[in-house]
Order: sequence, then C-alpha cells, then structure tokens
Amino acid sequence: MNRPDDIDSRPSPDARPRAAAQQGRGRLKVFLGAAPGVGKTYEMLREGASRRAAGVDAVIGIVETHGQAETEALIGDQEIVPRREITYEGRALTEMDLDAVLARRPALVLIDDLAHTNIPGSRHPRRWQDVDELLAAGIDVYATLNIQHLESLNDVITSFTKVRVGETVPDTVLDQAEIEVVDIPPDELIERLKDGKVYVPHEASRALAHFFSRSTLSALRELALRRAAQAADEQMLDDVEANALAGTWAAGERVLVAVSELPGADGLVRATKRLADALRAPWTAVHIETPRARAFTDEERQRVAAVLQLARQLGGRVSSLSAPSVIEGVKRFAEDNRTTQIVVGKSARSRWFELRHGSVVDRLVRETPGVAVHVLPLDEPADREPRPAGPRRGSGWGRPAGYLVSALAVALITLLGTTIYALGHITNIGMLYLIPVMLAATRYGVRTGIATGLLSSLFYNFFFIPPLHTFTIRDPANLITVLVLIGVAVVASQLAERVRAQADLSRKSARQNSALAGFARTLTGISSGTELGQTLCGEVSRLLDVDTVLLLPGADGLKLAAAVPPEDRLGTIEEAASQWAFDHGQPAGLGSDTLTASDWLFHPLRAGGKSLGVFGLARAEGGAAIRSDQLPLLLSLLDQAALALERIGLEGEMASVARLKERDRLRAALLASVSHDLKSPLAKIVSVTGALKEKEADPALVAALQAQSARLDRFVANLRDMARMESGALTLARAPVDLADAVASAAHTLKKALAGHKITLDLSPELPLVAVDPPLFQRCLINLIENAARNADPDTPIAIVASRHSDGLDLSVIDQGPGLPPGGGAALFEPLGRAGSGRKGSGGLGLAIVKGFAEEMGLSVAASEREDPRGTIVTIGFPEAALIRRTGGAAAPGEAPESR
Repeated sequence: MNRPDDIDSRPSPDARPRAAAQQGRGRLKVFLGAAPGVGKTYEMLREGASRRAAGVDAVIGIVETHGQAETEALIGDQEIVPRREITYEGRALTEMDLDAVLARRPALVLIDDLAHTNIPGSRHPRRWQDVDELLAAGIDVYATLNIQHLESLNDVITSFTKVRVGETVPDTVLDQAEIEVVDIPPDELIERLKDGKVYVPHEASRALAHFFSRSTLSALRELALRRAAQAADEQMLDDVEANALAGTWAAGERVLVAVSELPGADGLVRATKRLADALRAPWTAVHIETPRARAFTDEERQRVAAVLQLARQLGGRVSSLSAPSVIEGVKRFAEDNRTTQIVVGKSARSRWFELRHGSVVDRLVRETPGVAVHVLPLDEPADREPRPAGPRRGSGWGRPAGYLVSALAVALITLLGTTIYALGHITNIGMLYLIPVMLAATRYGVRTGIATGLLSSLFYNFFFIPPLHTFTIRDPANLITVLVLIGVAVVASQLAERVRAQADLSRKSARQNSALAGFARTLTGISSGTELGQTLCGEVSRLLDVDTVLLLPGADGLKLAAAVPPEDRLGTIEEAASQWAFDHGQPAGLGSDTLTASDWLFHPLRAGGKSLGVFGLARAEGGAAIRSDQLPLLLSLLDQAALALERIGLEGEMASVARLKERDRLRAALLASVSHDLKSPLAKIVSVTGALKEKEADPALVAALQAQSARLDRFVANLRDMARMESGALTLARAPVDLADAVASAAHTLKKALAGHKITLDLSPELPLVAVDPPLFQRCLINLIENAARNADPDTPIAIVASRHSDGLDLSVIDQGPGLPPGGGAALFEPLGRAGSGRKGSGGLGLAIVKGFAEEMGLSVAASEREDPRGTIVTIGFPEAALIRRTGGAAAPGEAPESR
C-alpha cells in the first residue's frame, strides 16, 4: 500500500530513538526453548564453535553441561573464562566472572541460563543483568532461556504446570534480542528424558509424572513459538517504521474494523472479535469522523459511543480519527498501523444511489492492495438517504443573505463592465463575472454559487452579448461562456467545501491536542485527589459544556470529591449507577446499557487493572451527556486523570512504607536492646539458682526457679532471634537433619515444660533427611512444642506426626485444647498476636519466629483446626527440594526443572 504523500513517508519519530539506543551496544542472541532438554546449550555451543572457526573472538562465559557427553564434547578447545569463587555461608561456590569477561573483552561470549539467580555477593542479583552490562560494553552475547522463565508468561504457565517459577527474565530483554527457537517434538523430548539425556534416571521418572507430560510440553512449545514470532514481528515493524518502508509487512495479522453510526455496527465488532481470536491477532475498532458527523442525531451519536465501548469491553483497541472521508481515514489508519485485515459493513443501498455516490466497499477493495477486506451486511433500511457531505447552513438552499450579497456583487460587476465596455469593445468582459461566481460558491455553498452563475450569465447576455438588452444568444461561443460560469460555480463550491472541512478537522484536532497537553502539564503538579477532582471536573466542563462530578472510594463507599457546578449529593439512581460503574469497570447511566434512568452518565477511572474512582457528566438541559465525536477526548482526559490518581495513591503508599520501615527499624532496635539488657540479669539469676541448689535449698523452689529461668532464657533468645530476623542478619548453614532426632532433642529440652503432657510420636524410620539449618530448625521445634504445651488442656497428649506425600513432607504438632476460631490461623503467627479468646496465651514471639525461620529455610508453616477431639494443628511443610535420601543423593525436585 503506497502512502499518499511525502509527509507520511518519513521515518517514524518513535523508531529512530529505539534504533539510536542500540548504537554501540552488543547484539544479544537468545536460544529459546520450550523446556529443559531440547538442546539449547548444545545449539549455542555448536554455533559458538562455528563462529570461532570463522575467525570471531568467541569465549565461553559460563556453561552447564549437566553431565551430557555430547554437550561436553562441543566445548572442545574453546576458550573458557575461569569462574569466580564466592564464599557463601561457609561454602565455596562459583559464578561467572563478569569482571574477567569485561577485561578479556571478546567479540562474543557464550552464557548459559539467562534466568539464573547469582550467588549473594555478586555485582548483580540476576544473570540477565550481567548480560546487559556486557551488551552495554559492546560485547555480543549468546544466551539460553526456557519459555517458562519469561516474566509475562509466568502466570499463564503456572496455570497449567501448577508450579510457579521464581527466576524470571523481563520481556524487554527478549524484545531486543535475536531469537532462535530450539525445538523438538514432545514425544522425542520424552524419549530423551527416559534415556537419561536430560536428568539422571531417578529424577527422570518424577519429572515425567509432573513437568514433562505431553500436554504440558505441547502448551510450552506453542508459547515459545508464538512469543518468538511476536518478537520478530515487533522488531520487523520497528525496522519498517525507521526506514519508512511502504506495505503491510504481514508477518503477523493485525485486524481493523471500521464502525459507523448505522444500525448493526455492534455486530461488526463482535464478528471482528471472533476473527481476531481465531487468528490470535490484535484488533482495533476505529470511527472515522467526517464533516457529515456534525449532522448526526443524538441517537446516532449514542450508537457510535456504545459500539466503541463494546469494542473496549471485548478487549480491542479503540480509536477515533478525523478525515475528509471514510475511505481516506480507513486507508490512513491501516497504513499507519500496518493492518492486514479490514472488516467493514455494507448497507443496503439502491443501484441508483451507488451510481450517484459510489461504494465505500468497492473503493476500499481497489485502493488497499495487499489487505484482506471482509464485508458484512448491515441491518439498515434500503430507502435510507444520506446527509449532505458538509455542514448544514440554514436551509438546504442556502441563506437569503448569501443570495442578496451575490446579487449585489453581480450588479457591481455589471456596472464595472459597462464602464469598461464604454471605453472600447472588449470581447473578454465575461471573465469579470467569475469574481461573483467564485465569491458566492466559496462563501455560501454550491446552490448559491450555481444561482449566482445563472444570474451572471443572464446579466452578461443582456448587457454585453449582441443583440444587446435581449436574452437572445446568436453566437454558440457565448453559450459556452454561460456554461463555463455555471461549471466554475460547481467546482469552486466543491473545492471550498473540502477546504472548509479540512480546516474544521485541523482546528478540532489542534484544540484537542492543546487541551490534552495542557491538562497533562497541570496534572504533574497535583498532589491530592481533591485537587485532581476539581481540575478534572473544571476541564471537562469547560471543554464539553457539561455538568461534572468525581466520586472517589471512601470507608463507606463512593464519596463526592468534586463537582462543577458544586453538588451536595446525587440521587439514589445516580448513586447506584456510579457504584455499578466502579464495581464493574464499565460505563453506567444515561446513554449506556445499565441504569439508563439516571440523568448522569458515569465512566470509571481505571489504572493498573482496577477502578480508582468514577467520573460523571450530564447536561443541564437534559439529553445525551456527550456526543460521539467528543468521546475520544473525554476518554483521553479520564485516562490521564486515572494515571495521575494512581500516582497520587502510590506516593501515599510510599510515604506509608517509609513510616513502616522507620517503625520496624525502631522496633528491631528495641528488641535488640531489650534482649541484650536482659541477658546479664538472666545469667545472674541462673547462677544464683545453681548456688541455691548446691546449698540444698527447698528443692521445689529451686526447680521452679530453674524452670522459669529456662523459660525466660528462651524468651530472651526469641527476642534476639526476632531482632536478627527483622534486620536481615540471619545466615543459613544447611545440613542433613534426622527428624526423629531433632524432635527427641526438642522434647528433652522442654522436659519440665511438658509436665502433664504425654508426647506421642508418629515418625516413620523410612522418612528422608531434611536439608535445614540445624540450630534454627531446633528453635522452631522448641517453640512449636512449647506453644502446644502452653495452650493444650491439662493431662492431654501432644502428638507429633510426619506424613510423606508426592510434593514433599509435612511435620505436624497436634494439641487438644480450645482450637482456633474461623480465620484465626493467620493471626497465630503474628508477633504478640492472639488467635482467639479461647486460647490461654497468644502466639507471642515464638510462633512468629517459627514462621520467619521456616520461610528463611524455604519451608512453609500453617495452622488449622482439629475437630475431634478439638485442638490445633500446626504444620511445617518441607518441599521435595528440601528432602535428602538416606543414600546421600538429592531428591528429585518437585518444582520446575532448572534451565538446561
């Protein structure tokens, strides 16, 4: 599709900055796979070796071969940058040495697993950030990535894999990369898994049962291929716009539907939605505002607004474009957006009408080569006649003042011509009559112009064509003069009307752009919702000449925040309509499809996928609140206001977060201070208790002192641990722990606190070991068992049960007591929180510390109600990754496999 003029053929102003941003940066190529085992690392090494053989200075930054012989063979004699050793929690670990790669400065570096999380102590927390620094230094990078690690697809993949991947890469990384999809069919990948080419055999069986099912692999494969095609399409469009290339460049489908004021336009939108879903393509509904739109009735304007709102609800983009004609508007929008398919409606018109006015559909098909045009019938009466293509000026025959002025102009020209004719016989005196004809045609329209042309012809014939002072025309050449005057009137009026229409559209567009720009500047300085409401209401009221209100959510529902003119309250129907608009995120009230009895039309202010407020507008004289041609301006103003309202809310939240951080800092300092100040008196109490025991004091008194001293010691330790945890000073040193030994040790520590309670254990000797930090885990068990003893009924047993399941292992501490009220489980783990009035004590710090320690070790904690007998069950959950077989190997991971 060729662009109509040189202006439209200039490079896109948005494409150049994107291209300039890549200048001086290295190129990133991502080997994208649907799942581990498809051969991404193998393909990256193979291509790296090929580039090296071609003379490119290529090195390996980091590669994980996972013990696969064919992958290790590809490394061969390729240069490998030595890894950097980092000591973390007493263990020596290795990571890619970013500084060494930068110092080596190769032309190309190979980096495996783009989504990898670096060891704490590295310069960047994520490997993709290392890659970004290398690219900024001008070094090309080859990297591997699985589709499950892409940020935008994380939720989608979680929905069918049932596993949320914690390591993700922003989509912007993939958008700037060249993508090569490494793909094999699901059946072949499953065979590779069974043959041990992806995991070791004992891991393969579990992976087959979870992540590597055929349906899961097929879905991941489709997402990988589609995301790669999307990235390629976006990069192609950037190049096309940067170089101002013509054509649709239909690497991906893009659908456009043209909507009008005619009945049946909503059917076009629904059909377009079905077409776009079938093609998996983005789609846009566009309304072309031509000069005849000014003559729309209120019903037609409301119909256009309703159709655009329907398109927005169905997930399409909405646009409104001013143009001299529908054809020019649709063509311009299709060219600018590289549309590949257009949906239009064809109304029932007579053959005579099409002969007089032409067919929009036929012209669109002829003038948009390379674009598929879908034509659907519209439900419109066959005898419907169109309005004139221009604005109405008085009656259909023009204004009387126009005829009077034109007649006077003809008379003046006749007087001037008579004066000139008296000076000598001048044959081209008729050219003077072009002046009043063009004046009338350009200023007063085609009918006044034709009438002026006829009058000029009569005057010219009567006063200047022999025989004079008669209306007889003897010379045929003079008849041509008369026809030319009439023709000039018709052509000049048509051209003038087109110029006026273009000028009106330009003025309207300039006014809207100026209003939006001024409103945006005003919003930048607003810091409160009330101030924003007054500004928004005042601006919309001024631009659209309507009454306006803004309602913002409060403790008791929506509250009136601003109004122009001032309003105290809205009616009951208006309140219901505004609440419905807020709850459903759709317009309600007059002119919408919901609660139309309201005198107001309410639009929700939405940002970030949620409603932030409701804006209402109405006309004092009644009738439709807004015309269809005003709707795009209103929606743009509301979008800007919603973003500003969201910014104000975020600024308030940031201030609250800052206050919370300060409060937490003070609380952590208080906890640290109290635990430190209690340490010395407690040590003195313990020593005095020991001295009393040596002097054979009352045994009961000494035992009580020892028990309470031990309890106080645990309380001080809890304070100290809480301070460490909240300050982030905890360090983990994982080691294999036998659950039976850990539980027995904790019970022995609490021997005196457990007096009157029998401990029953249900721990199978076949249970695997757990990988935890032994001291922290011991503190968790002590706090759990002590909490159960404190809240259980006297002389009731406390059960400790371990149960194995497919996703890991659960260790539960079960007591018999008041239990939990509904919803009390979460409050049990709040510091100093009380789960319910029936409990003898609160969770104190003990259970809060259990939750904090467990989460630091990658475990989960939950509390639930025990029904018969009544009591409380507190469970520590161990994921499969935290279990260790007693043979010494690591258990197969239950989460999504690591990238390979």
